[in-house]
Formats: sequence, C-alpha cells, structure tokens
Amino acid sequence: MALILNEEQQSLKDIAKEFLQKNAPVTHFREIRDTNKELGYDESLWNEMVNLGWSGILIPEEYGGFDFGMVGMGSIFEEMGKTLTPSPLFSTGVLGASLITLGGNDSQKQSLLPKIVEGNLTTALALEESSRHSPFSISTQAKKNGDNYEITGEKTFVIDGNSASLLIVAARTDGNVDDESGITLFLVDPSADGLAITKTSMVDSRNSAQIKFDNVVVSSSEILGELNNGSGLLENVLDRAQIAISAEMLGNASQAFDITLEYLKERKQFGAVIGTFQALQHRAAEMYSELELTKSSVIAACNAVDDNSNDLKRMASLAKFKAGETNHLVTNEAVQMHGGVGVTDEYDVGLYLKRARVTEQIFGNSEYHIDRYATLSDY
Repeated sequence: MALILNEEQQSLKDIAKEFLQKNAPVTHFREIRDTNKELGYDESLWNEMVNLGWSGILIPEEYGGFDFGMVGMGSIFEEMGKTLTPSPLFSTGVLGASLITLGGNDSQKQSLLPKIVEGNLTTALALEESSRHSPFSISTQAKKNGDNYEITGEKTFVIDGNSASLLIVAARTDGNVDDESGITLFLVDPSADGLAITKTSMVDSRNSAQIKFDNVVVSSSEILGELNNGSGLLENVLDRAQIAISAEMLGNASQAFDITLEYLKERKQFGAVIGTFQALQHRAAEMYSELELTKSSVIAACNAVDDNSNDLKRMASLAKFKAGETNHLVTNEAVQMHGGVGVTDEYDVGLYLKRARVTEQIFGNSEYHIDRYATLSDY
C-alpha cells in the first residue's frame, strides 16, 4: 500500500491547492458567515468546483464521472480543510454519489448520477436521530401503504439538509430500534407534503438541519438499495464519508499548525522570540509528529477504498480516530500558544478550533471509532 501520491494524484492536489487559495481563502469563509448566506456556501464557487470535475470524482465514467478514486478526493478535502471552504462536496460528492453508485438500480444511476456530475443535483443524508452517532439507532418509521411508504419521524444534524435538492432518508421498515436489520434507504423530495426542514447553524457557522417527517408519502420505486437491508450499504458509504472528513480534519490541523509556527517565529516575550523557548519547541515537535502519523493513516484509508480492501472498516475508524485526536490536540495548542488573542475573531486560528470541534462529531467521535476498531479487531 503506497503512502505517497502518484503523479496524477499529486497534480490534482496541487490544482486544488492553487484553486482554493486563490478563490476560497479564509476571508471567503468569513464573508459567507457574516452575510449568513441561506445555502451556507457560495453557489458560484460550487459551480467552479463542478467545472473542475470534483463532483464526479467518485462516480463511474459510464455516468459521466471520472472514477478518480478516494485518494484523489481525500487530497481535495485536505486542501479544503486548510481554507475552511464550505461546499456541498461532502454531502453530495461523497455521500450522495457513493450511496447512489453502490446502492442504486440502473434507472436511479442513469437518472441521478449525471446530474450530480453536472452540478444539477445536491443531496443530504438524513441519518442521525440523537446527539451521538449511532447509525443503526433508527426509530423513524416507514410504513407500507399500497405501492407507497409513509415516513414518520425526526432527523437531526443533517449536513446540508436545508439546501439539498434530494434527501436520502434512513428509515425503519422492520424490527426494533438498534436492530441492524430492518433499515431501508429512501430517496425523498425535500418539498414533499408533510416534510418540515429547520435550518440550524453550528458553532463553526456551517449549515445543518433538523427534519421532521409527518406521514411523508414515498413511492416504493424510490427505495435505494434493498428493502430491510440498507445497513450494509449505509455502513460502506459511512466508511467513505469518515475517511473524507478525516482528510479535511488533517488539512484543518495542518493549517492551524502552520499558522501557529509562524506566530512562534514572530511573537516576542521577555525580550525573546517565543519560538526559542524549549517548552514550546517540544509542544510543536509533538504536533508535527502527530500530523505525520495522521497523514499516513488517512492516505492508507483512502487507498483501502480504492483497493476495495477487506480491512476498509478498520482503516476508516483508524483514520477518523487519529484525525480526531490530532485535530483536537493541534487546535487546542494553537489557541493556547497564541494566548488570549487566539480566541478573538481577529485571528483565524480560533476558526480552525471551531471547525475541529464539529468535524470530531461527524459520523462518530474518537471514542466511537476506537471502540469500533477494537470490536472489529476482536479485542
């Protein structure tokens, strides 16, 4: 398993870095936050990303995509983490594209995947129902009524749920809450009768949504994957999502570290540059070491997706655990080394800490993933 990028992958990473630094620096994020854009992202910037082919990186060529692989997508997310760029790439280019590619029938793939590639369709996965990630703890019910199903329940922390043009909803069609079996995924129009979406802004100023379903009618033809057997598809795609967000967390931590390193070289205290203080040097060295370990775990997990590895689940949890621990450490240290100004809005470093706290919780925090890793390893 290669832990370095090949020439094509490095080229994609370089293009992403140049594009994002030019078109989506942190000032761009600040503008979106301060103007409270309804979508939560810049639509024109998203269209440029689509033109670069990013929305189709995980989509097969037969549906207009590029099938470039998870290593390529991870490289983009790492660069997006450095610039704090909000976009629907995670909810659509990773979650939506993967769910439809891996679980959709021929008709669904032919209809939906080209729209994602062209930027004409955005998606959101409505999965979580509590404050902690628990993918099979689903109480939202989908009851059969003739050729249709009626969905009733509530979903929380739906990333981009307020702006998506298609919802992918995990509902229970059989069994009890916490049963792995009996889960079915549905394609749902967000404008359907009985569906109420409430936009919520998180501490990192990104958008998510609370969604209520009150007997929302969905045709049986809108089932994604197999009836009562959606957990396998869901878990496979969540592995991809956890790896993608881990790559973003790596970029987030790397940039926070770089900002802090520059501050250590410039800030003077007691007549000396604080970067000459041995205690701070030791703390910086620890951060650097942890970042290097995180890079290895993230690229190994990306390769596990592309190689269709039997060890994908463990690699995904390892990457999310390590990225979460490292991002927490680095952003904490970054703010502390800046002192009081680190928590003011004048300095960017506090923005990285806020984003770190949210990404830690997306699809399982470090505690969840170390437990999952141990279970998968029969510990």
